[in-house]
Amino acid sequence: MAVPPIQRSPDPAGPRYPWLLDVVLGLLVVAALPLAIVAIPNTLSVVARLLPGDIDQVGLMRTHGLALPALMLTVPLASVALRRVRVAHVLVAGLALVALSDAAGGYAASEFLVGVVRVLRGVGAGMVVPATLVAVWDRVPVLRALWVGVFSLSLLVAQALALWPLDDVSSWKVTLQPYPMVTGVALALAAAYLVGWMVLGRPAEPAPDAGERSRLLLAAVPAAGVAVVAISTATEGWRAIAVIVLAALAVAGLLALASIGAGESRTLAYSMVAVGVVVLPSAAQVTLVEMGGLGGPGLRGLWVPYAVAGVLAVGASVVVRLFTQAAGRWLAPLGLLAMVVGLCSVRLVVPSADGLVLAVPFTLLAVGAAVALTSTLQEVGVGVAVFGLSLCFAGVLAGFLLGTGVQMVMLDGVTSAQQLVDSFVGALHWWALIGGFLVVAVIVLAAVMARRPAEEAAGEPLPDDEGSPDSTGPVPAVPPQAHSPEDTPPP
Repeated sequence: MAVPPIQRSPDPAGPRYPWLLDVVLGLLVVAALPLAIVAIPNTLSVVARLLPGDIDQVGLMRTHGLALPALMLTVPLASVALRRVRVAHVLVAGLALVALSDAAGGYAASEFLVGVVRVLRGVGAGMVVPATLVAVWDRVPVLRALWVGVFSLSLLVAQALALWPLDDVSSWKVTLQPYPMVTGVALALAAAYLVGWMVLGRPAEPAPDAGERSRLLLAAVPAAGVAVVAISTATEGWRAIAVIVLAALAVAGLLALASIGAGESRTLAYSMVAVGVVVLPSAAQVTLVEMGGLGGPGLRGLWVPYAVAGVLAVGASVVVRLFTQAAGRWLAPLGLLAMVVGLCSVRLVVPSADGLVLAVPFTLLAVGAAVALTSTLQEVGVGVAVFGLSLCFAGVLAGFLLGTGVQMVMLDGVTSAQQLVDSFVGALHWWALIGGFLVVAVIVLAAVMARRPAEEAAGEPLPDDEGSPDSTGPVPAVPPQAHSPEDTPPP
């Protein structure tokens, strides 16, 4: 007999002022999600001239990059913990770790302490991202659309947000505590949400079931493998071809893991991998190429394109969430195709001294990601959603590795400043081409694999009760979380 998933203990009457909790939660998403994603970029090389001479600068830059491996390993583990721990508690704990890393960043004066601070920040961010997704999952539809739109925008602007506080700074430690004020605001909102959750009533909270827990733990394996490869390539001085091959194998491994489950699950997982590999690594390279010292408009000239992309991404996510149902099969490929067009436009308009034209690639990348993710999230449960999120961040690191390998090839033999600039632009154009072909391959793979029955991927037939809430079977028509207590059959 199928065993229904564990039910949380919601307030029988529901929260007394649900709109108030929704408002606080929406503000928390807007503040905390970009704060978590901005931990990813490694910007210490930008302030290298400010580093003290008695510290191993190369080693310091390597340890500064530990935030992303820590984040992507934490996401699946935190998602599993959400089965037992309340979302509000995880949010407060995650943002408290981010605040602790801010406070400790001012005292970090060695390679070891910098590594500790960055790991703390990555762990805190890795708790915040899945917790915010689970928190908005069963709330008003606009909240989940807001989460997807802000998430897509955060991936797009993470590099710019990480660079913004470094303009005319006098201390390299700013890279360890870029937005302490925003951290305080986000922590206060999380505390307010926790108090409101306890006082106004405890709404039902979805959680991954036991079957999905094992798949989430499985997602930590490739994340750990990609992290080991990234750290090894940074410390052992690997050659460019080896880095590219390992990064390509990492992406292939993530797509293979994404092939587990039913068709809807695969479509979401493929989309998450494509968004992770392409959006942030591409936007980071575009942002660096468009810096003022390289002839671009600089960060001040990029905020209007970023703002346009953000507004349209959130708007597109809201429209898809409110007006389309069960549309992942055709909307997800359209969203991914928009990302391909955005990458093609990067080759046409970058570099550009006029920042406004960059609204075209930024908007196509952000809106495409938002449409693909919103449409596919509507067809899966929360366990599948956080599984895909785990693959997304592993894809971000794999994308950075692949882009780094391309840059290493292009920068080989550079002898002048102009050659350096030309090589960076050439590396970006090659990366846009590679990323575009990768997303096209994901579109084809999703179209083929989504039609295969789940038993072919799992290697075993489905149970007789096809409506049971099994993680590898078809998604039931009514989510298990929507069942009332009296609908649950007696043991």
